[in-house]
Amino acid sequence: MELIQLSAFDLALAACLVIALAGLSVALSLGIERKLLIAATRTVVQLTLLGLVLKVLFVQSHPLLISLLALFMLLVAGYEVMARQQRRFAGIWGMGVGTLSMFISSFSVTLLALNLIIQVEPWYSVQYLIPLLGMLLGNTMSGIAIALDNLTHNAWQQRGQIEARLMLGHAWQTAIQEIRRTALRSGLIPIINAMAAAGVVSLPGMMTGQILAGSPPFEAAKYQILIMLLIAAGTGFGATAAVWIGSRRLFDERQRLRLDRLQDTG
Repeated sequence: MELIQLSAFDLALAACLVIALAGLSVALSLGIERKLLIAATRTVVQLTLLGLVLKVLFVQSHPLLISLLALFMLLVAGYEVMARQQRRFAGIWGMGVGTLSMFISSFSVTLLALNLIIQVEPWYSVQYLIPLLGMLLGNTMSGIAIALDNLTHNAWQQRGQIEARLMLGHAWQTAIQEIRRTALRSGLIPIINAMAAAGVVSLPGMMTGQILAGSPPFEAAKYQILIMLLIAAGTGFGATAAVWIGSRRLFDERQRLRLDRLQDTG
């Protein structure tokens, strides 16, 4: 089946729905209309620019240009993780914990999938690398943000219990062990829910896109299964790395709780 091209007018009609939602926010005094419109504007601008950049990369397919785009995506994802924290680590650690965790998890899982599972040649083919990395970064970002926010929030709320365990002679790992487990569970809940509902409650985005583009439904389903499993692995490894690095940062070399390394963003 031929792909139906969308016009600017079609997109404008969809935008009217978001504008109507913003009007509803004003009428109900929800106070989210500004954030909603800014987010919608960012979506339009960012995806338009990405489409133009990918158009160039599909023609050029230069490894350096592809690497620069992948690095830019990683840095933006790291910033978004930091921006969503109520209490984030001060200084470079604020962005560094999430960025490093996503680099360890998302990039390694993406390279594994491209080289061992999909076996695309060359492995840096922009058609596969950028969409796959984007989906992994986007979902890993959400899991890491939730896990880190849970970690720092509970460490702040339970600072008295943590310090009591330290005074009783417990190592820092033991003193914050249950908080780390809770943070990890919270970070993994979204992807677990997404996998449990996939194909029953929801039709995932990649599968929907492939079907709309004319791919056979069963082939689209296989790719979506692969993506969901990769996202689950990437989120799990990324959240684990973020929680471990973050919890270690909460203590100094003398195993003292250092909540002064956090800053309250309100």
